[in-house]
Amino acid sequence: MSITKGTLQKMEALFEELEYVIRYEKGNFTSGYCLLELRKIVVINRFFEIEGRVGALYDILERIEINPENLSEKGLTTYLAFQKARLKNKS
Repeated sequence: MSITKGTLQKMEALFEELEYVIRYEKGNFTSGYCLLELRKIVVINRFFEIEGRVGALYDILERIEINPENLSEKGLTTYLAFQKARLKNKS
């Protein structure tokens, strides 16, 4: 899967459906992002380019618990596409 502005928008929409708020802010994050799980807030370094932002969201997606049954059809399609891309990248 290529990393484009559209990919970032799809990822942001998926997080919105999962009821997470994504904020792009300045900060000293060791990993480039901060995840406040109890409040469902994701803070990503605002200086990241699209590739860095998508990468951070990929990392977070691996860490949070997701029930695919609770996603809309569009959200599920996006989630499965990201899962497939992640498996392909690990091979």
